[in-house]
Amino acid sequence: MTKLSLSIAKRLLEEAEKKAEEIGVPMVIAIVDEGGNFVASHRMDDALLASIDISINKAWTSAALKMPTETLSNLSQSGGELFGIHTTNNGRIVLFGGGIPLKVNEQIVGAIGVSGGAVADDIEVAQAAVSLFHSLQHQ
Repeated sequence: MTKLSLSIAKRLLEEAEKKAEEIGVPMVIAIVDEGGNFVASHRMDDALLASIDISINKAWTSAALKMPTETLSNLSQSGGELFGIHTTNNGRIVLFGGGIPLKVNEQIVGAIGVSGGAVADDIEVAQAAVSLFHSLQHQ
C-alpha cells in the first residue's frame, strides 16, 4: 500500500468509532492523506461541534509535521524548540494529542485526528485506528 484509499479510511473510522463507543465518549474522527488533504470524517451522535475542525486540524498537523500531535505538545512548550509554532499556518496547528501519522515502511501516507474527549481519550481512539492500519499492512 502506497496510498491511503477511501475504503481503508472508512475502516479506520469504524475502528475508531468502535473504541469511542467502548469508552463512552462521542468523537469526531478525521482522516487526511500524506499532503494533509481531507479524505474522510465521521461525527458521532452528540459529539461536540467544535471537534469537527479540531479533528481535521489534528490530522492535518500530524501529516504536515510528520509527528503525533502529542509529541508536538511537548516540543512547543515555553522554552521548547518549537515554541510559538501554533502561530504559523493561520493557526491551524494543534498542540495537543489526538493526531497520529499513518505510515507504511516509515513513509507517511496520511494521518488521523480525533477530538471530543479528554486528550488521553482522543489519543486512545486514534491509536485504535492506527493499530488496525498497521495490521492491514500485514494482510
